[in-house]
Amino acid sequence: MDTQAIRAQMPTLVCGHVPRNIRTFKFNIFDGQPKVSTLGFHIDPRPFEGKVIATTTDAIVVKTGRAEFAVLDRTLVTEVPDEGAKVEVQPYARRRFDGQRADTPEEQTEFTADGKPYTVKRLILGSAPAKLPIPQPRCPELQELIQQLEQLPAPDGFRRITHLLVDADARDFTWVDPLPSDIIETPPAISFTVATAKFQGRVTVLYERGDDLYAVELHRDGELVERVDEVFFDSLGETLERLIDDGSWRRIRVQCLPGRKAVRH
Repeated sequence: MDTQAIRAQMPTLVCGHVPRNIRTFKFNIFDGQPKVSTLGFHIDPRPFEGKVIATTTDAIVVKTGRAEFAVLDRTLVTEVPDEGAKVEVQPYARRRFDGQRADTPEEQTEFTADGKPYTVKRLILGSAPAKLPIPQPRCPELQELIQQLEQLPAPDGFRRITHLLVDADARDFTWVDPLPSDIIETPPAISFTVATAKFQGRVTVLYERGDDLYAVELHRDGELVERVDEVFFDSLGETLERLIDDGSWRRIRVQCLPGRKAVRH
């Protein structure tokens, strides 16, 4: 979507949809690019509702307030609604393995001096962690692999590798947590199943002690279908994206609310 062209067209597109006593209007563009706060942090947009007031070959314009609008990239929406339809829009938001938004405050139980429990909610600005559902391992190399998957960025620069796994519907996690004496015979590894348009099956990320590198294996129906050796830690995101990420996470979910029909995109 040509955002500069859309910005130039907006006064014409919203004409007649802004009250006469308001001289300015605001709009947000949703084109698959990450949103950044005034403090420079990546943020995840909230779902919103509105009325479709215009459609072009490239964009859909939704009125969300008296003088506020949202512009959706037409190539990314899941449905193309008719003008006048009331819609609910869900732009992409990073999520955790439990399905909640990754920017959901983390809850932790603390105790008072006399032993009474209370709940503390913590939220770090700019933080949207997606922690692997794996308990603290004893193997240092497995600990390091978990830390790298949770903290290293995916190639898009917005998500972490674990967000990429969530978007690939990663589940059924298993892991190998060997003693130091068994690290070569039974390498530390994390396995999980994924389901994307690119690959459906089981993925294993394992540590190769001899080379101090990783390998990534793809299995389907118990058979090895692909193995990538000599993966450096800073190439894990790129390798996993190439193997399992189909890009569908960028889609903008648009659902027509009762009253009007939509055209399936």
